[in-house]
Amino acid sequence: MSLFDKAMIFGIIAGLIAVIYSIAVTIWAMKQDEGSDRMKHIARAIQEGATAFLNRQYRTVAIVGIIIFTLILIGGIWVPQFGLLTACGFALGAFLSALAGYLGMFNAVRANIRTAQIAHKGVKPALKFAFKGGSVTGLMVLGLGVLGISVFMLIGKYTSGLDGVINSLIGFAFGCSLISVFARLGGGIYTKAADVGADLVGKVEAGIPEDDPRNPAVIADQVGDNVGDCAGMAADVFETFAVTIIASILLAYSTFKAGLNGGGNGLMHGILYPLLLGGIAVFTSIIGVFFVSAPTKEKIMQGLYKGLFVTGIVSAVAYYFFTEAFMQHVGKYSAMDYYYSALVGLVLTGLIIVITDYFTSTEFSPVKSIAEASTTGHGTNIIAGLAVGQMATALPVIAIVFGILISYHFAGFYGVAVAASSMLSMAGMVIAVDSFGPITDNAGGIAEMSELPEDVRETTDALDAVGNTTKAVTKGYAIGSAALAAIVLFGEYSNLIQNGYVKAGIAKISFSIHQPMVLIGLFLGAMLPYIFASLAMKSVGKAAGDIVVEVRRQFKEIPGIMEGTGKPEYGKCVDIVTKSSLREMILPAFIPIAGPIVFGLTMGPQVLGGILLGTIISGLFVAISMTSGGAAWDNAKKLIEKGFEYNGQTYRKGSEAHKAAVTGDTVGDPYKDTAGPAINPMIKVVNIFTILIIPIILLLWAH
Repeated sequence: MSLFDKAMIFGIIAGLIAVIYSIAVTIWAMKQDEGSDRMKHIARAIQEGATAFLNRQYRTVAIVGIIIFTLILIGGIWVPQFGLLTACGFALGAFLSALAGYLGMFNAVRANIRTAQIAHKGVKPALKFAFKGGSVTGLMVLGLGVLGISVFMLIGKYTSGLDGVINSLIGFAFGCSLISVFARLGGGIYTKAADVGADLVGKVEAGIPEDDPRNPAVIADQVGDNVGDCAGMAADVFETFAVTIIASILLAYSTFKAGLNGGGNGLMHGILYPLLLGGIAVFTSIIGVFFVSAPTKEKIMQGLYKGLFVTGIVSAVAYYFFTEAFMQHVGKYSAMDYYYSALVGLVLTGLIIVITDYFTSTEFSPVKSIAEASTTGHGTNIIAGLAVGQMATALPVIAIVFGILISYHFAGFYGVAVAASSMLSMAGMVIAVDSFGPITDNAGGIAEMSELPEDVRETTDALDAVGNTTKAVTKGYAIGSAALAAIVLFGEYSNLIQNGYVKAGIAKISFSIHQPMVLIGLFLGAMLPYIFASLAMKSVGKAAGDIVVEVRRQFKEIPGIMEGTGKPEYGKCVDIVTKSSLREMILPAFIPIAGPIVFGLTMGPQVLGGILLGTIISGLFVAISMTSGGAAWDNAKKLIEKGFEYNGQTYRKGSEAHKAAVTGDTVGDPYKDTAGPAINPMIKVVNIFTILIIPIILLLWAH
């Protein structure tokens, strides 16, 4: 059995173990008590709304997918990189990305009610259950990624050879990314339209609490947490993980085969190393899950971080022994050089988590500064939130810069790819921490709507407060890893155009920052994330407006809602926001495809290369500022709701400072949960789609 076959079998086994773990935990979780009939009724409404939305969303996206599948298939007549295997890779990547999102949602909407019920027993059991529920999504994302790539490469090698399957992997990556953009946009628009609409009319105008059953949009809001933060994030990080591994494989192939890393020796080892890191991460992530625990409400965050820390340490040890054995005499670098590059990825993960936590947690000065600004009005709250979001970009970018510099020093551009792959190997635990957020958020909503005892609500509130920060932290991780993945993809693009597309008989094309066409591309690329974010924000505004009108109508026309004797029409709000979000997601989703096509066809490969760099750089800053700023606004509101003392006065719910904080949170919601996170897959779609179509661009511009 060849080395390639052994590696693919290991990947398949690791992937299956992750899937089996997820299924086993799901079966165990489903046996737990669901609580009262009222709790079950609310939970069923959330489940039905989330399932209906994803079914309609995927049917919409499937139409786009079928068209692209057909174009890739037909394109094989003229371009060797296209054809049946690439088209099948696209279909498989799209299916697995959608499946990761669907399974993440399926699990979360069933873990929420059980978390609310287990909260009767206290913080420790509720935390353990909610996190294990989140770990199902995390391990499923990691497992499906390793399993899907391994199966595709194994089948592809025996049907089309190594060259054929490597060239076709870009189709797999494109399928993952395309679904991720739609999942992030559709789910993000849904969750924030429902949230903003519910808050503006319920909390601001009617003065009723969050998750109050009298609010007609409350079920839509609960549904949104799942389709946005669970389905959207699962599809997003699955795509980032798969794309990073594939980008590293492509870069290894072109680098080692061309002798750019000290000769062609070690080609197979270089190709397989990133994927095997992901396979090992399955086992280290499962170990980390069992270390998550917190005895008190004050220790919840530390309990979650303990699991992440253990996973990182175990991964570092496992990678050392594996790299020492597997990467000897590969290229001109030593095995330890590759190991140090992998270590950079693990350290970078920790740094970004700590930095994002600082800017978004209620314990530190950035969030407190927004709460302080809220005491003087709505305008000062907005100014402070924008300032925090912009300042939050500096340290993560500096960390990423040093990560690139150090990993490049150890093993060249391939070292950067190894660091990115290592960073993404933490995806299982990171997604587990992220999914913990919407599970506990929904648990709190169910507890409020079901009128559970105050001590239960206090437990779910404590879990939810931490979950809000963990969602922000995981978004920071997703953005940082997306930036590294995009840099690796750009390295592959640079290799392609400078080495020439040999199969098409095209000569090398020079690519330098001194060329005016490259500079033009930089400006055009930097523009794309801003247009994308603008369209996403507008989409939330339009969809939220529809909800505001509907909630106002129900308050006005249905007698007895405010007294609790009339029943709101929850289903109408769910239906309205479903239709609005699906309609509004289409236009922004086509920006990362339209940009490369329009500018690539009309201005050539040098402009296209500049566009890739410009998109990566501006997209990174826009995404971080939006997600961190939005989360800081949200937590400033929560800080005031708990009771915030400033200048000798305590501000609470209902105060003018709280109203200003709600305004900031309303602005920050589409920042942190729609536009900002959706920029992650948007950046990679631009890069992947460009690599996919570059043979066509080179053919057109070679004559």
